[in-house]
Amino acid sequence: MTTEDIKQLIETMLKHMQIAYESVEVGDSDGRERFAVKTSDSHLLIGAKGANLSAFNHLVKKMVASKTPAEKVKAEGDEREKSFFIDVNGYQELALENIKNVAKIMGDRARSFKTSVELEPMSSYERMVVHSFFQDTKDIKTESVGDGEQRRVVIKYVEEQTLGN
Repeated sequence: MTTEDIKQLIETMLKHMQIAYESVEVGDSDGRERFAVKTSDSHLLIGAKGANLSAFNHLVKKMVASKTPAEKVKAEGDEREKSFFIDVNGYQELALENIKNVAKIMGDRARSFKTSVELEPMSSYERMVVHSFFQDTKDIKTESVGDGEQRRVVIKYVEEQTLGN
């Protein structure tokens, strides 16, 4: 499906759900297409801790995948499905910034106390954001632990090895 097709699908679903919206704008966020919905009914679409928005994203992605199972996007030599997400009134962007802030604080804590710090359970995308946040940090390593909805990131302090030993 094209970007415009996905946008129309989102608009159609919002109409069927009887959620009034001002616009659905397409943009880019960290290499993923972002469909930004502006609405006064955000509480209905976001839900408690973003549960409704997560479900809405899941449904749209499944519908897109079922309509175009063979369509792939070339990215750095491998093929993968088109990467996108739906945001409502900036909720997702703010949530990702909060995750990065928590990761920074907990990374500083791991560094200060020279220990490991375990974060709260997160979605796979949120865990990937934390792993990416620390990927170029030499004294901090990350690891995902746990299963299912309890999967979370452990931020580990790693002593830098001295040369000549």
